[in-house]
Amino acid sequence: MKVALERIDQDFLFEVKNENGHTVLLDNKSKTSGPVQGASPMELLLMGVAGCSSIDIVSILKKQKINPTVLKMEVEGLRKADAVPSMFYQIDITIFLEGDIPAEKAKRAAQLSFEKYCSVSKTLEPTAKINHHIVLNGQSL
Repeated sequence: MKVALERIDQDFLFEVKNENGHTVLLDNKSKTSGPVQGASPMELLLMGVAGCSSIDIVSILKKQKINPTVLKMEVEGLRKADAVPSMFYQIDITIFLEGDIPAEKAKRAAQLSFEKYCSVSKTLEPTAKINHHIVLNGQSL
């Protein structure tokens, strides 16, 4: 796995590209002038957690012939503001699922993702407590 980064302005805007040519804009969200035009590196970590676990959950459910009609996530990372480096110490994830999904299967798919399969959350686990919560068809589990 390999990515390439290139600075694309005279400020903090960068383009990161993977081996397949897909790009992401990266910017400094705490800069003091000009618009922020990309995600921050720490936001990319949270996006990675969401993406990794979403792929796991869909994969686990599809193996059981269950295909969610909706899967959305909200991921919030908590950091110590005055620490350097300011690492995540807690990550809270709310998973919104819709479809004909038994509650126990939804819970188990999320549990397997965060406890066994999601490489991103397992990478962050030594420094951040990762909590997840499921809302299935509008009902909190």
